[in-house]
Amino acid sequence: MRKVKIAGIGKYLPETVITSDEIDAKLGLKSGWTEKKSGVKKRHYAGVETASEMGAKAVLQALQAADLTLDDIDCLVSVSGTMEQPIPCTAALMHEKLQPQRPIPAFDINSTCLSFVTGLDVMSQMVHAGGYQRVVLVSSDIASVGINPKQKESYVLFGDAAVACIIERTPEVETSRILVSNMETYSKGAHLTEIRGGGTKLHPNKHKVEDDYLFDMDGKKVFRMSSKVIGQFVRDLLNRAALSIEDLTAVVPHQASGMALRMLGNKLGIQEHRLINVIGQYGNAIAASIPLALADAVEAGKIARGDTIMLLGTSAGLSLGGMLLVY
Repeated sequence: MRKVKIAGIGKYLPETVITSDEIDAKLGLKSGWTEKKSGVKKRHYAGVETASEMGAKAVLQALQAADLTLDDIDCLVSVSGTMEQPIPCTAALMHEKLQPQRPIPAFDINSTCLSFVTGLDVMSQMVHAGGYQRVVLVSSDIASVGINPKQKESYVLFGDAAVACIIERTPEVETSRILVSNMETYSKGAHLTEIRGGGTKLHPNKHKVEDDYLFDMDGKKVFRMSSKVIGQFVRDLLNRAALSIEDLTAVVPHQASGMALRMLGNKLGIQEHRLINVIGQYGNAIAASIPLALADAVEAGKIARGDTIMLLGTSAGLSLGGMLLVY
C-alpha cells in the first residue's frame, strides 16, 4: 500500500472536433459505419498545437484544481504513448513551455496506451518513499497525425487529448492510497500493434516506405489475445487487495474501442454504471485515455474522495496493466 493521492487533474482538448459522419465521408464509407464500428461519435484533432503545448496547458489546469503553483512541483514526467520528437524527451519540451523557476527534473515513461498507469505506479513509489513531494504526470497524445486511412478499422478510433495529474503524499487525516498494481507483458503480440519506422531500425535516412511510419494494428488478433488473459489478470489483482468487483465504485478502463469496452464489461461482470465509458466523446486518446476518463468521472461526480476504483488497460507489447486505489 502506498499513501499517495491524486491531488488535482487538468485536461486540454484541441478545438477541432471531427464527427464520425465526417470520417464516413472522407473514407467513402456508408453513413453510420464509423460510429457503429468504433463507438466513437466525435473526436478532437490537434491543429497547430504541439503535444508539449497541449501538455503544458493541462498542467496549468491541474495546478489550479489542486490549488498549487508550479513552484510546488518537484518533478515533471511525460507519460504519453507518442513522442513530439525523438530527442529531447517530451517532458523536457513541456518543461520549456512551463518555464518553472527551479530546474526540476523532466523525463518520459512510455508503455504506449498504459503509460499513465505505469507512470503512476512508478512515481507513486518515489513519492511514498519521500524521493519527491509532488510529481505531475502528463499524458499528451496526438494520434491523428499517424493513423492510416488504408486501415479504416483503426483510423476511425483515435483522437487527440492531454491530461495532467498531480500526485502527492496523502495527509494522515485522509484515506487516499494506492492498494495494489500489476503489469504483465505477452510479447507474442509485440508486432500486432506498431509503428515500425522512425527509430534506428527503419530510420528516415535509409527507409522511405510511408506505411511503416503510420499506425498498424491487427485489431482482431489483439482483441482475441487480450480477451483470453484479462479475466484472470483482473481476478488476481482483486484477490491481492481482498476485493471484488462489487466493492468498486468505478472501473476506469483504457478507451480502446466500443467493442473492447463491451467485452470488458461482459467478461468481468462490470455493471454499466460502474464502467466509465467516454469513448463516444473522445475516441481512443492513447495514454491520455485512462486519465481523461478519470477526469470526466470525477467532474461528473461518478468518483468522489474515498471511493475505491480500478484503473485498467491494455497496450502495445501486448501488455496488461491495472491498479486499485482509493481515490
